[in-house]
Amino acid sequence: MKHKFDVIVVGAGPAGATAAMVLAKSGLEVLLLERGKYPGEKNMFGGALFGRVLNDLVPNYWEEAPVERYITRKVITMLSADSSFSFDFKTTKFGEAPYNGFSVNRSRFDRWYAQKAVEAGALLVTETVVDDLLWVDGRVAGVRTRRDQGEVYADVVIAADGVNSLLAQKAKLRKNFLPNHVTVGVKEVIQLPKATIESRFNLSGAEGVSNEFLGGLPGGMQGGGFIYTNKESLSVGVVAQFPTMHAQRVPIYEALEQFKSHPSVQALLKDGVVKEYSAHMIPEGGLEMMPKLYTGGMLIAGDAAGFVLANGLYLEGVNFAIASGIAAAQTVVAAKEKGDYSSGSMQHYQQILEESFLLKDLRKYKHALTFIENPRLHTTYPDLICQLAEKLFTVDGRSHQKIMPQFREIFQGQVSWREVFKDVKEAGRAMIW
Repeated sequence: MKHKFDVIVVGAGPAGATAAMVLAKSGLEVLLLERGKYPGEKNMFGGALFGRVLNDLVPNYWEEAPVERYITRKVITMLSADSSFSFDFKTTKFGEAPYNGFSVNRSRFDRWYAQKAVEAGALLVTETVVDDLLWVDGRVAGVRTRRDQGEVYADVVIAADGVNSLLAQKAKLRKNFLPNHVTVGVKEVIQLPKATIESRFNLSGAEGVSNEFLGGLPGGMQGGGFIYTNKESLSVGVVAQFPTMHAQRVPIYEALEQFKSHPSVQALLKDGVVKEYSAHMIPEGGLEMMPKLYTGGMLIAGDAAGFVLANGLYLEGVNFAIASGIAAAQTVVAAKEKGDYSSGSMQHYQQILEESFLLKDLRKYKHALTFIENPRLHTTYPDLICQLAEKLFTVDGRSHQKIMPQFREIFQGQVSWREVFKDVKEAGRAMIW
């Protein structure tokens, strides 16, 4: 292996593979380093890829990428101990090219996507751990790996090494994040026959559903569950916030088991066989956890930069990673043309991101973290809404009450009007206006 490249990209997930592919297509010599045996081995997510930005790079990518089902139905479900209440949306428009989103298996998708970077001319080296940065004249000039003669130099290093980015810390671009900035996600892939999935979830052909759940975790743990349909399996998991996991002293795998045992979830998983188990930390702090994104000779992309939009309505990460990889590559190409890899030149990365949907959305929903940390959102409201629905739909031979008197009766003593108005105002600030 050479010991000098134009660019070293650390991490062959969506951000790193994107940057490597775009750079290689632009004629630069690119080294793409991956610590796993193959790209995707260390990666996990719920299962939805929103691929419009990917389609700009790989037109009609769904014709060759290992996608599972296109998502035509989105369900948001609130759980109490024994009941559920859902908002259910389905449209045939999401089943038309270029499609809104797909369920995918990251281990298969990431291998395919990294191969696109290789086809463009990047050199992919797997099973390579990067321990440190190399510095020359006050700027980043390469990386130190655990391989023999493991020092490799480059004009620019792109750190796409995940939420626990060692390189961002080594460059002193990021301080330790706060516990509430990161969630822990665990997922099982549960095998079921294709016909069973389509019957159970009211799907046909290659249609798929994403179902997110609020409530139903042990001890009022703040977080939620998810189910995504694949061709012949379900991606099933929970995501929980660190502080409440610690407070409740409940291991995350126990939270997953309780979620799976809920009557409304259990029926969807019946007769399924667990084939895979994975766990991952997810950066959900938004702008509050975003590090400085550049320094001389280095850029930070993807999860390493905290580029995830998770506000209860939107759960996006891979598309943000791809967008950041494109921006990083564009920045390096411009720097190469000028022969300038200083911090001032790398600042162009921030400017590109400010004009993209990525930072626009993170700024637009900057109050979402405070909103989704509200414990009533995860316990009180799902339970009360399920109680209200049960009361509304009960037919017992007595005269029906109108909705507002029943609402007052159910909510009385559980949550004050002051708290309700405060929470509505917070929801509005975070999500509505």
